[in-house]
Amino acid sequence: MKKDHAALADKFNQDEPRVDWHDETLWWIRQKRDKAAFGIPEWEELRETASRIKFNVLSNLSQYLEQFEKAALDNGVQVHWAADGEEHNRIVHSILQKHGVDRLVKSKSMLTEECHLNEYLQEHGVEVIDTDLGERIVQLAKEPPSHIVLPCIHWKKEEIGELFHQHLGTPKGNADPQYLTNAARLHLREKFLTRKLAITGVNFAVAETGEMVVCTNEGNADMGAHLADVHIACMGIEKIIPQRKHLGVFLRLLARSATGQPITTYSSHFKKPRKGQEMHIVLVDNGRSRQLGRPEFRNSLKCIRCGACFNTCPVYRRSGGHSYHNAVAGPIGAILAPNLDMKKNADLPFASTLCGSCSNVCPVKIDIHDQLYKWRQVLVKDGYVSSAKAASMKAMAATLSNPALFKIAGKLGRWTIKHAPFVVNNGLNPWFKNREMPEPPKESFREWYQKNRSGTPQPSAGREPQYKEPSKSKIPH
Repeated sequence: MKKDHAALADKFNQDEPRVDWHDETLWWIRQKRDKAAFGIPEWEELRETASRIKFNVLSNLSQYLEQFEKAALDNGVQVHWAADGEEHNRIVHSILQKHGVDRLVKSKSMLTEECHLNEYLQEHGVEVIDTDLGERIVQLAKEPPSHIVLPCIHWKKEEIGELFHQHLGTPKGNADPQYLTNAARLHLREKFLTRKLAITGVNFAVAETGEMVVCTNEGNADMGAHLADVHIACMGIEKIIPQRKHLGVFLRLLARSATGQPITTYSSHFKKPRKGQEMHIVLVDNGRSRQLGRPEFRNSLKCIRCGACFNTCPVYRRSGGHSYHNAVAGPIGAILAPNLDMKKNADLPFASTLCGSCSNVCPVKIDIHDQLYKWRQVLVKDGYVSSAKAASMKAMAATLSNPALFKIAGKLGRWTIKHAPFVVNNGLNPWFKNREMPEPPKESFREWYQKNRSGTPQPSAGREPQYKEPSKSKIPH
């Protein structure tokens, strides 16, 4: 199957009941987010403050990174720099080789998904166990996560029960969530106790103190890092915040935006390795500097990976995360992915209605829908869309910029839909495949306006009498 959003979404939509509950579940989480957000009167002030802090970070990123590196080194942490995903993977592997490690545990990290670390290590004979429950489920299923916060949101509990029966030996047909969670806990406990190296992601890194903060609801990052002799934290360079006091702003926003919780169950601070432990942090660019240099798209680097834009997006909810064919799906992923590879990801900015709901819920006020629109312009201009799409865009631009041509096209369109509907109501029209074509209006807005602009409109055939503006003498002051 062709690997673009439309084709992959078609595949997801073949299972209509799954699409329906996927849509409903994510909208339920969106509603939880709304209740949690509007339950505190300073919500908009928090969003504005967070946005300004991140703007400051992006404007002074190199200084904050150097400050963080110095503080981390002073804390006894070993700091590594990676220009891209490949270098990141090599650095991690070199640390494993140094300690003779071929088995490890890993907590949720979208950066390592982005860099394809699991696949790289497995190719080099290293066993990687994802310890987040959702991540472990998709790992057993040999799938990537479909959501950055809810990795297995596309799986039904009955399917998880069968998966655990195959891999963990649970009774066949048992789909009780509590039982399955306990089975996973017992399965992972042995991994935590026997693996001497743990990898975590990073939610926030404090330039002032050199510490890293990891937010989880399961405590698996804590278990891995505290029991291991070597802790490797992998972090995108944009995760910096200036001071420790700023954590209060972001921690109040993160969980409310992600799942509707007041705060994550565990917000764990890692600053210094304990006695006898070795701690590493790998700072990764992987296209972030390039995005920083694009004025129209640099705001996307404010993202704190809450997933709120996923939960509200009508396209994501009904097309599934795998249709975005990237580590980060949804509206924010559709902005970040073309920065990494325009040709491969040129389809993603078009997978949006541009309704603006994503921008409305973003806790750091990223102008997501506006950036999606701007990416479309860049991709068409630079020739990264099909010739048919490019030609249609040029034709539309010519039509909309020429009043006479627009008028003729409108009349022709109305006549066609009314007298020759088969021209548009056929399988060659992608819109008709999923939508009822509209009834043609009796007149255009231009025609209606010209008829009614005098202030004494005349009723049209089949219409209710139009509103008549009162005379100026009757307008109250």
